[in-house]
Amino acid sequence: MTHLASARAFVFDAYGTLFDVHSAVARHRGQIGAEADRLSEIWRAKQLEYSWVLSLTGAYQPFWILTERALAYALARCSTVDRGVKPMLMEAYRTLDAYPEVPDALAGLRARGMRTGILSNGDPGMLADAVASAGVADLIDAVLSVDAAGVFKTDPRSYALVPAALGLPASEIAFLSSNRWDVAGASAFGFPCVWVNRLNLPDEYPDHRPVRVVASLSELA
Repeated sequence: MTHLASARAFVFDAYGTLFDVHSAVARHRGQIGAEADRLSEIWRAKQLEYSWVLSLTGAYQPFWILTERALAYALARCSTVDRGVKPMLMEAYRTLDAYPEVPDALAGLRARGMRTGILSNGDPGMLADAVASAGVADLIDAVLSVDAAGVFKTDPRSYALVPAALGLPASEIAFLSSNRWDVAGASAFGFPCVWVNRLNLPDEYPDHRPVRVVASLSELA
């Protein structure tokens, strides 16, 4: 695999890369109504914004709390949506849909002798539920939460959890994310990175480029 010949492990971001962050709202689209897509976009944007602000101010709270606060804000912005959907959306977020190619992609890497892992902003409980509901627990060697570092990505201390857990140098660990900012942070740390550009977005962060861009994890085969 071009630029990844020295990789001995493949570590994935979870939300947006393995799991579809918009699937929670999609499950309840009929009840949410016309503002469903807007609600989901605001929810995701604020969830990430809160993580960055906390990290920059030297504070930390579990990602589940940020997810709930972000949803409350999104609901406040979307006046046509019944606030009663909040509990069911939070429950749905714990069991987000995996992208359809995820099991085969992980199995393919394992068949090639690669170790696999997750590094996510999600707290351990969130990740355990997501991995279990997707049925991929047996295909992942290490599920790592930034909770152990007490700081969110893109702080280098979050990425440092990966080589420490796997016992490998960063140069031998491919990091994959659908979030371009995450790719930039991981690249700056020293991982060879793959950007999973599912939406064909324009590139950014020219000083921290991925070594490869794919539209789907099925391209890892």
